[in-house]
Amino acid sequence: MIQRLVVENLKHRPVRTLLSAVAIGVQVTMILTLVGVSQGVLGDIAARSRGTGADVLVRPPGSSVLAFSGNMPQGIVGFLRKQPHVALATGTLVQTIGNFDSITGINLDEFNSMSGGLRYLAGGPFKGPDEIIVDNVFAGSRNLKPGDTIDLGLTWRIAGIVESGKLSHIFAPLDSLQEKYSAPDKVSAIYVKLDTPANTDMAVKQLNEKLVDYKVFSVEGFVSLITVDSIPILKRFTNVVVALAVVVGFLVVFLSMYTAVLERTREIGILKALGASPGYIMSILMRETLMLAFAGAIAGILMSYGTQWIMKVFVPTMPMLIVHTWWPWAALIALTGSLIGALYPGLKASRQDAIEALAYD
Repeated sequence: MIQRLVVENLKHRPVRTLLSAVAIGVQVTMILTLVGVSQGVLGDIAARSRGTGADVLVRPPGSSVLAFSGNMPQGIVGFLRKQPHVALATGTLVQTIGNFDSITGINLDEFNSMSGGLRYLAGGPFKGPDEIIVDNVFAGSRNLKPGDTIDLGLTWRIAGIVESGKLSHIFAPLDSLQEKYSAPDKVSAIYVKLDTPANTDMAVKQLNEKLVDYKVFSVEGFVSLITVDSIPILKRFTNVVVALAVVVGFLVVFLSMYTAVLERTREIGILKALGASPGYIMSILMRETLMLAFAGAIAGILMSYGTQWIMKVFVPTMPMLIVHTWWPWAALIALTGSLIGALYPGLKASRQDAIEALAYD
């Protein structure tokens, strides 16, 4: 009986019910999108780091996990090549362009030897100082083809398009990038390939002793650091979005339920006159809230697939994953905000005087 009453109450106001469920769904989508983009981007960075084929990574003093803050002398590449068990070392220079993209300067022959070679889908390697190579993800986002020119702060010509997955979305000749961005004989990172991966731990230890102020990692050790928990600003941002989602859920349900209580004053009075207890009235509103939250959670999960498609079309360099393990968490967060929002209207309804409610016009 009570469940039927709950369903009929929601059906009686279809527009408000739909809008409330969609608003709750939006907060679920906010959470799932943030988590999906965070894990997608970090996973992409990890995969492209592994794609270099290197065993050891050397970075400048003061650099963080994701940001290349500062450069180091290119001469360190020669120093590393003389170390025990080092088969190959090559330096790269990273130049940020815009908010999310960067150009990576490489010595193409050295990089090909280390990584196994770039796989060309169209065009070929750069032959001049103003040419770049882009991967299929970046090319698809800008509808580029070999021979096209593109403005990335400076004008470049597309020499070739390669399969994604190796270090960067955009490559330029190292010496050209150094000259154009006033970084002569500077590199942002050095990738080292050893004679055998079994010597990685020993090589990292020895290099840390010799390059005291520098950051020396095994590539796998570096990849293990690329997580949301290891990046404080991203973790704090996630917490802020979750908190905002709870507030949104609270306000949406509070407004919806409070309005519903005012509109149903006489109905509540009739129920009380028929002997309904405060707990019974409260349970009706709480069940309505649960149904709204459940419907909103499903809507939010479905909308996250739409968000993934939008990201893929408009921002393909920032991949978004569908993180199934976060579905129950996002739903629980939405439910928590919704129940908090319904608490006061529920208490107000349960405490209404039956005589006053029946006399309400």
